[in-house]
Amino acid sequence: MENLQYAEELVREFLVFRGFTSTLQAYEAELSTEIGRNFEVDKILDLVFAVYIPKYQLDRLLSLFSFFKQCFTSPTDTVHYMTLVKLEQSILRYYVVSALKSGRQDKVVEFFSASGNYLMQKREDWLAWFAIPYIKNPGLDPQFRMYFSKEWSDTLVLSFRNFLSGIFSATVLSLSFPRIPALMKISTEKNTIKCLKSDIKQLNSKLSELQALLEVKEDELSSLKRNDSSAEFRHKNLLKTTTAGSSLEGHNISGVYEESSTSSRTGQGLDSQTSSSVKSSTRDGELHGSFQMSNADNEQVLVTEEDFPEVKVGFQETFLGHNSSISSCRFSASGTNVASSSTDGTVRIWTYDSSTPSSKNATIYCGAEVSTLSWECRSDRLLLIGTANGGIKAWNADAKRVVCDLSTSKDFPSVLDLKCSPVDPVFVSAASSRRHGSTIFDRTGFASLTVWHMKTWKPLTVLPLGEDPPAITSVCFNHNGKILAASATDGMIHMFDMSAGLQITGWPAHDSPVSSVLFGPAETSIFSLGSDGKIFEWSLHNQGQILWSRDCSRFCNPESFSKRMHEVALDSNGKRLLVTSGLVRAPIYQVQGHESGLRTLPHSAPVTSVDWHPTLPIYVTGSADHSVRVTSIL
Repeated sequence: MENLQYAEELVREFLVFRGFTSTLQAYEAELSTEIGRNFEVDKILDLVFAVYIPKYQLDRLLSLFSFFKQCFTSPTDTVHYMTLVKLEQSILRYYVVSALKSGRQDKVVEFFSASGNYLMQKREDWLAWFAIPYIKNPGLDPQFRMYFSKEWSDTLVLSFRNFLSGIFSATVLSLSFPRIPALMKISTEKNTIKCLKSDIKQLNSKLSELQALLEVKEDELSSLKRNDSSAEFRHKNLLKTTTAGSSLEGHNISGVYEESSTSSRTGQGLDSQTSSSVKSSTRDGELHGSFQMSNADNEQVLVTEEDFPEVKVGFQETFLGHNSSISSCRFSASGTNVASSSTDGTVRIWTYDSSTPSSKNATIYCGAEVSTLSWECRSDRLLLIGTANGGIKAWNADAKRVVCDLSTSKDFPSVLDLKCSPVDPVFVSAASSRRHGSTIFDRTGFASLTVWHMKTWKPLTVLPLGEDPPAITSVCFNHNGKILAASATDGMIHMFDMSAGLQITGWPAHDSPVSSVLFGPAETSIFSLGSDGKIFEWSLHNQGQILWSRDCSRFCNPESFSKRMHEVALDSNGKRLLVTSGLVRAPIYQVQGHESGLRTLPHSAPVTSVDWHPTLPIYVTGSADHSVRVTSIL
């Protein structure tokens, strides 16, 4: 009863908001005379058999059945859907028979003219009925006689009544619960979501405690290993010192013996012995000093290793809809939707805020490992999906279907990155050939950089890279889509003029492959991340000048590049740079200001993908632990 009253209030609120005053008055009148609060099957029957059919309101009749069909979209509803289709066919035949009985052949002709294409999809059921308007006495025709009998029409009404009663009152054995309107589920779902949020909050708190405990244990283990290494180092140096000291001591003893024997004859022996002793002590002191210096240097390296404080969190939502490692996660243009992909070829579109409409939520099965995602920059309508087998899918989030399925050439079967232009209806794909190797960079061969049109879904041009160019790992547009930056496995950064389709400049940015590239906030600089773990901010006014740099090799160690490329993401203010990590936490570097940086809350496995909300201080992280987290920072 509570759900019903809440739903009625929602309908009343909507009618008032839209200004449907006549409808509101009729709604209030019907509510005041309503006796029962259950599903009123008789009113639906009256609507069909006493209004729509006698008054020849064919459009509304078809619209009603279309609405009923939308209630059976689940695979478990197949039987009920087929039953509804058969009932629709019988009721449409009743419509034709009713018009003929009333002498309205014109309405029958109009019916077949308006619905001919739809009916011809069921050719075998309707082919003979197209002739019925031209038969003089169709009620006497053996093929149609049954449909003009009262027994058939009564049976039809009874069958339709039983079907509706069974579906919406749960009298059908295969249904454990009645089908109720979505409005009546809102109150229950809100309570369920509230309980789930409370459970998630408790579980996250428990998870944070366990991960903090795990980090303490890891630090203790690291400390023990460090002490063992330091002790071994001291032991080795002590052995060297002892050996050197022994050798020196033997030499001094000989000198003392000689000088002692001489001292019986002269008075110079004591001075010589003292001199030798001083030299021995000095040399031994030098060795001991060098040992201390070396050990101090070693300790200094360990102590100064970056250890950022943990980020202060406003809220955090965890999405657990994937069954394998996350390969990419991206905010939509508005920031209300998140697209995430996993290595099993699944893409999920979801919302992290329960107050946000979930109409775009979807699961997309790509049939191959998903390597990259890119939303259309001007709306949340289109999502581009790149796969490891050279496929590029365009998903329409409004229509919830793939509107285009492209493929790169056979020579370049791996899609490494996709980016949509912020202004023009084009996108760029970075694809590469394949070869054998131990790291992701070794397994990429030559590059292909293609510009595609998002209206015709055909390639416009291939950007020039020279002969047998190294693979392009990452691409990025500037704010007006006129300039494209691209990073390569040979350490180069290339810049292209998109209007001319030509490369305008380029420079060697790293001594190792470049994993990720993006423009700075004012677009006077560009950030790059190398496989050596170094991050550089390059000036675009003075080519080759480094404005800012960090060494994040602690998080992006060479071993972590064996399966995937690391990436960087810059927040909307251009002040924080988030980097993927081979550890359970990811670093957030402070690009502007005096603070060095922060660390994200931990996942239970390496952080494989990152992105920032387009306007808010919210970031998303995907992990090899199959989870995706949206975090708001204070």
